[in-house]
Amino acid sequence: MGVPAFYRWLSEKYPRTIVDAVEESVMTIEGRKRFNLIDMEAANPNGQEFDNLFIDMNGIIHPCAHPENGEQPRTEEEMFLRLMEYVDRLVACVRPRRLLYMAIDGVAPRAKMNQQRSRRFRSAQEAKQHAEVDKEVREYMELMGQKPPQKQTPWDSNVITPGTKFMAKLSKYMRFYVRDRMNNCPVWKQFKVVFSDASVPGEGEHKLMSYIRTQRSQPGYDPNQHHVLHGLDADLIMLGLATHEAQFSVLREEVLFGKAKWEKDQKNN
Repeated sequence: MGVPAFYRWLSEKYPRTIVDAVEESVMTIEGRKRFNLIDMEAANPNGQEFDNLFIDMNGIIHPCAHPENGEQPRTEEEMFLRLMEYVDRLVACVRPRRLLYMAIDGVAPRAKMNQQRSRRFRSAQEAKQHAEVDKEVREYMELMGQKPPQKQTPWDSNVITPGTKFMAKLSKYMRFYVRDRMNNCPVWKQFKVVFSDASVPGEGEHKLMSYIRTQRSQPGYDPNQHHVLHGLDADLIMLGLATHEAQFSVLREEVLFGKAKWEKDQKNN
């Protein structure tokens, strides 16, 4: 669900809790970065080894399917390729030695459904308003003798919902991806891979936490494992602390605020 402005407060109040991840240079073949070709058996460039990597998949499905900055994927297949490339990047960065757990949001609890319902309606209303404005602009351009740009088919992000055909196809592609990596990448054979798709009830982050709690209750559990949880939601920090694990890190994309964000935008422009 997220905690508004919590990460910003944490990064400004305790800046030493934020450490930049180190990534090795990657080879580009046919226009795509091949993170799976990195030698992941070598020592981790971040200076420490990690045992388990947990990925809240919805946090990367959305930016791969409809990025805020960048070109919209033309086909669903291109979306899935971006998603697989993203997972490859995370695995190459963390290099888990014991476990990779990927979880997609399933059917949410009733209280969460109310929030999701309002989001879906708001998203549909905004899409309708955007289409009306686009139509008016095109009519005005034609009236002024100008040629409007080619119209792009809008993509409905509401399909990223349990029970849709898109999610069924996504789960199918992810299973294919896992089998391919385990058959063709030697490093993937060295750790356990768990994939929980949208058919399993519960939010992705809570499925991850449930797995950790279950493992903690098993006899012979190693309490010195180093866990890495990927996701942008600030509540992942709370969930990580609630596990009482001695070594728990949250991996997330760089988020800039204020002057730093403005300077980066100016540099890109």
